[in-house]
Amino acid sequence: MDIETHYNLALDYLYSFVDYSLKHSSELAKADFNLERMFALMESLGSPQAKYPIVHVAGTKGKGSTSALCAAGLQAAGYRTGLYTSPHLEEFTERICINGEPISRGQLVELVEDIKPHVARVDKLTTFEITTALAFMAFERYGVNAAVFEVGLGGRLDATNVVTPKVSVITSLSYDHMAVLGNTLALIAGEKAGIIKPGVPVVSSPQRDEALQVLLRVAKEVDSDFILVGRDVEFERNSASLQGQSLTVTDRTGRRAPVGLQIPLLGVYQIENAATAYAALKASGIPITDAQIQAGFSQVQWRARFEVMRLEPPVIFDCAHNQDSFEKLCETLEEYFPGKKVFLIFGASEDKNIPGMFAEMKLKIKKIIITRADHPRALSVDHISGFADQAGAGWEAATPVKEALRLALELSAKDGSIVLSAGSMFVTAEVMREWKSLNESTELE
Repeated sequence: MDIETHYNLALDYLYSFVDYSLKHSSELAKADFNLERMFALMESLGSPQAKYPIVHVAGTKGKGSTSALCAAGLQAAGYRTGLYTSPHLEEFTERICINGEPISRGQLVELVEDIKPHVARVDKLTTFEITTALAFMAFERYGVNAAVFEVGLGGRLDATNVVTPKVSVITSLSYDHMAVLGNTLALIAGEKAGIIKPGVPVVSSPQRDEALQVLLRVAKEVDSDFILVGRDVEFERNSASLQGQSLTVTDRTGRRAPVGLQIPLLGVYQIENAATAYAALKASGIPITDAQIQAGFSQVQWRARFEVMRLEPPVIFDCAHNQDSFEKLCETLEEYFPGKKVFLIFGASEDKNIPGMFAEMKLKIKKIIITRADHPRALSVDHISGFADQAGAGWEAATPVKEALRLALELSAKDGSIVLSAGSMFVTAEVMREWKSLNESTELE
């Protein structure tokens, strides 16, 4: 068999287990999340997660960007750096990256074959647990000497939470996955605070007081130093353009001089993420200089986070999928494209606050192009259209996602409005694939 066939068989094997990312929220809420299975699997594998220093990142918003920034800094410092994130946008192997590149399909096939006998010894493992174990294995096998692990869901019972990291990082907390994590910020913060380990420093992005009090209490209980960005580490945005942003980070504990940073990521919220990543790297105890962090941050890449694919008329890909992230997305749109309206390509999963998202974006919307990703948890067009009507927003249905992009581009060509994909990472991933296909076919003509 060729590598393509082996790769697809490996994916079939992984997806043959329970994959909670594909489950409806009612099933997710009663899921048997615990770490016993994961610890048993890691012990069987020889505990690869203990073989290299780890930065562990949880949060509602910004955890992916913060993870990518941390990894970029470590790579620039000369470490062979692993980065584990989820879900993927286009290719499953994107979840497991080494020095900014996904592992190869062949490497994934080898890892899956090697993990099978270990998986057979542990009952009821899930797709995410096995994938997380594959990342731990890959990083040990391929010579990684520093790694960043992004939490999948929550923190306390997440499969990544079998590590004793050098630093625990908690980015901005807001309402998401409430069926599993709880419907108050305090409950959500309690789940995220589950990654805090005795004696391991904690770096937190600025938080609302309800969440912050929980994080402070848990850190105190386990005697962990708590570094709060915005208080102990201050940051100031200096400049911003479509080419990137600059900021100054100042350590108020008096241990370091202010440092200037450049990042290509757009949006005020990315300034906060950069400050958090900087503080995390410094708190980790992993040897790294300011100059190395500066070099890494200036080169970071993180797809579909206010990613401007074309300027005229603008085409933007984003992964905002809750009310808080839509608020930030709207602010960023107004900063970089003041006064411009958007044709919003929109789909969402069933557990999302769609009225809240539409409320934040309402003044920018010219028309919502409602679509549905090829995903079991994706809401129907009819369901979403009801929320659009309630918001008083004009809409048009277009499925599949390929057709939604075609329609949005056609409408945008007439008046120059922005084409924006947001609301679901799965929709945006499909839009990205179709955009790539369209541009490749244009180049061939």
